[in-house]
Amino acid sequence: MTATVPAPAAREGTGRRAFDKKAVVPWLFLAPGLLLALVFKFWPMAKGIWLSFFDVRPFLGDKWIGLENYTRVLTDHRFQDAIGHTLILGIGQSVGAILLGFALALLLEGQARSLKFLRTAVFLPAVTATAVVGELWRLMYYPTSDGLLNSGLHFFGLGTVQFLDNPDIALYSTMVMGIWIWAPYNMVIFLAGLAGVDRSLYEAAAMDGVSLWQRLRYVTLPAIRPALMIVLTLATIRGLRVFTEVYVLTGGGPAGSTDVWMTRAYTLGFTRNDIGGASAASVVLLCVTLLLTVLVNNLRKRGEAR
Repeated sequence: MTATVPAPAAREGTGRRAFDKKAVVPWLFLAPGLLLALVFKFWPMAKGIWLSFFDVRPFLGDKWIGLENYTRVLTDHRFQDAIGHTLILGIGQSVGAILLGFALALLLEGQARSLKFLRTAVFLPAVTATAVVGELWRLMYYPTSDGLLNSGLHFFGLGTVQFLDNPDIALYSTMVMGIWIWAPYNMVIFLAGLAGVDRSLYEAAAMDGVSLWQRLRYVTLPAIRPALMIVLTLATIRGLRVFTEVYVLTGGGPAGSTDVWMTRAYTLGFTRNDIGGASAASVVLLCVTLLLTVLVNNLRKRGEAR
């Protein structure tokens, strides 16, 4: 009785069909998400870039003007002021949220059930709609003695503070709310990084009698460097694209003291109907965001290579 050996061509065809099937199945699952991203993200993005080179005139036809929108946006003193406000708010909000998130992660690290409940409670601001959080903070900042914060100030014998109506402190009041929103998000990433720290390093450090600060500096921070770089990348993007916090709390006021790049672009496009100028402002922000993201990723790769 002789054994039959399948022909090589037949086996090759069967293997190719199996390979093709394995390659196609993931794309079938990704197709709905990719389609939604194409329709609601990438196509509007491409359309916005295209409109940034035109004087958009509904019902009259768009007029090609080249880089005039970009020149007008970059030389507008209100956009220049908005750049300064964006940098102050973005840097302050990012640094504050990173430091507070790291502190919360250190305090709430562990496996106890009570810590799990506290972590869930602390994380709530990050999953609550920013518009809702903004309205809550508006009530807290209410500029009379009935407001929550001003009630506390009156309890200590201090006067009423106009948190959102004073141009000198409105931007910093917005910054505090941003820190409160994003610190819990950073906390979760730091907790994931702390979970991978080798506990024997802490034991060795304790036996050597090192201080708490030295333990954080030489053991904890190097171990969570990947998580720190992820947080830094996300904070950079969020800081430049800040919009909802400012729009809900102040709308860019008072007297433009909290006007950031995104609120200025929004006002230009939807209040003054300057779609071309708003598109140009959005494209500039996109380019700056991409540039900073690449720089942060390069810093992360250099740190990992050391």
